[in-house]
Amino acid sequence: MTPEAGDTRPTLTQVQIIQSLAEALAWFEKELSWGVAPAELNHLTGRIGELYAAMITRGQMALETNQRGYDVVSSANERISVKTITTSSQVSFNASTFEFVDRVMVFRVNVDEENGISVEELLDESADAAKDRMRLSAGNYIYPIAQGSRREKRPVDDLRVTARASYSNFEIVRYESGAIRILREGVIQPVVVKDVLRPIAAELGINVLNSRSETKNTQILGAEVIRAINLRNSRSEAQE
Repeated sequence: MTPEAGDTRPTLTQVQIIQSLAEALAWFEKELSWGVAPAELNHLTGRIGELYAAMITRGQMALETNQRGYDVVSSANERISVKTITTSSQVSFNASTFEFVDRVMVFRVNVDEENGISVEELLDESADAAKDRMRLSAGNYIYPIAQGSRREKRPVDDLRVTARASYSNFEIVRYESGAIRILREGVIQPVVVKDVLRPIAAELGINVLNSRSETKNTQILGAEVIRAINLRNSRSEAQE
């Protein structure tokens, strides 16, 4: 087969790559709303990782799936092997084709109530540096995912408050990161924020589902609840 005959993937613009990534993430979210477990969506998460890598490196998808062990070619002409997980504790790279890889990227697709779906970078190194972190087993280089590899968070109350609304005997606060917290007398309460927001949303007539009939994450729902409370309060004040 000639190289031209093997070209199975089209050249994509950066706009098309970003649009494709958004569509893949939306489909992933839809599958979750249907009750599919994240671990059962390996093909989709793999595609998300490849598109994400192509986006941040201003690159292109490799012409064929797993072409000689790499998935993306960056704008700097680096051949990148991309692995994407949800809950796995390790990823593997084919040792027989690893010589064709210049750079290794490992991502995790996170799913949580507050932020919704997000892509987290776990590893981005040259192939040689990444290889030093791996062990060889049954013809594969194994890279372990440390249980504590999630980036440590700064206290949210160190951030600037961008919106707030008083309700009953507490306050709903939105920080510049988008995080929503429940405060009483200025102290963040150890509660499940979404459980507090849902009945308030129902009272205010706010739909907890988005336009795709998927449950809104805490940040989106919280922002809408804050706006609705403040709008109701301003109307009440105008009528007095």
